[in-house]
Amino acid sequence: MRRVGITGMGVFCSLGRTVPEFWSGLVGGVSGIGPITQIDCSGIRFKCGAEIQSYCPEGYFKDGNGVALDRFARFALIAAREAIMAAGLTADSRLANSTAIVTASCLGGHTTIESGYRALYLDRKERLHPLTIPRVMANAGASRIAAEFDIHGPCFTVSTACSGANHAIGLAFWLVRSGVVDVAVAGGSEAPFAYGFLKAWEAMRVIAPDTCRPFSIERKGTVLGEGAGIVVLEALEAATNRGANIHAELVGFGMTGDASHLTAPDGMGGRGAIEAAVRDGQVPLNHVGYINAHGTGTELNDVIEVEAIKGCFGGHAERVAVSSTKGAHGHCLGATGAIEAIATALALKQQTIPPTLNFRGRDPKCDLDLVVDRPREQAIEFALSNSFAFGGLNAVLAFRRA
Repeated sequence: MRRVGITGMGVFCSLGRTVPEFWSGLVGGVSGIGPITQIDCSGIRFKCGAEIQSYCPEGYFKDGNGVALDRFARFALIAAREAIMAAGLTADSRLANSTAIVTASCLGGHTTIESGYRALYLDRKERLHPLTIPRVMANAGASRIAAEFDIHGPCFTVSTACSGANHAIGLAFWLVRSGVVDVAVAGGSEAPFAYGFLKAWEAMRVIAPDTCRPFSIERKGTVLGEGAGIVVLEALEAATNRGANIHAELVGFGMTGDASHLTAPDGMGGRGAIEAAVRDGQVPLNHVGYINAHGTGTELNDVIEVEAIKGCFGGHAERVAVSSTKGAHGHCLGATGAIEAIATALALKQQTIPPTLNFRGRDPKCDLDLVVDRPREQAIEFALSNSFAFGGLNAVLAFRRA
């Protein structure tokens, strides 16, 4: 079994359009949450989201070559460009045939779907845009990345709600570690700001009216975000031999299913995924120094996640630093695990834990070592990144400092 390093990272979200911008925002206490401007929210009870402000696709797609892509797929390609360039990889025959692409998206081209419904049922049009099908495909981002970089290896997309990106990265990690491929481009992307979709979330009553406050006594729900995160995974020995910059080592992946409720999490499932990840990576529990929590800011999820962490780590749980970065970049659904994986890799690289923002006092049920308001410099050898999704789908990644 080969060791696997992260040699490239790309991010495009409300907190930053490049990895340096993203990290600067995270440790600088910047929140990307604000009023939603893409649609009219006058008929929706919540008005805030983590939106990429002033995004102009023409700045990234020349000569109309992005016209066949929905917003979510464009985000995936933009992040992939940064990650692949940062990794220093070139499109030669070796890369083309021995590289996998694994992406995730909850929704696929939902903005295209909604505009099509509007055209058909509200405007009574007889025909839809001829590119509707390629725009709505959840795999459009993966396929476009493959085409742009001439990659011919395994290429697929998973849709496992808010654990999607962790599943994508974890499966890509296993492909590289087992020798099926030498390199993998993996992550997730999402563009959820469509009126009908937001009304559906409104009906669930789990969206905060103001902002996301993970683990806080005054938390009132999560906040939706958009964007993409992509990482390049590479066999560590080959990456080292070619002089690549190793941001962190990915050492373990664990996934479980609650087999319980469609929306309410079960702590045993989350705990099982954490235990599977550390077991897969042969990580000593007392060497884990940081957990980037799923931490959605909802009443139930945060408490259940704390119970899962305490159940797994026992007495060591009080010595593990925990933060949720969703207070900064929102809950980006199928992209959130990739964005948080990048935050976790950077925390290991910089030996600095990004804070949980918008904190207004500790919930007694969330009695962990929470890093809040400002970053903490701390020696970290191993770190975890949790994703727990609707449907009881849990996926955890384990990292080691490079």
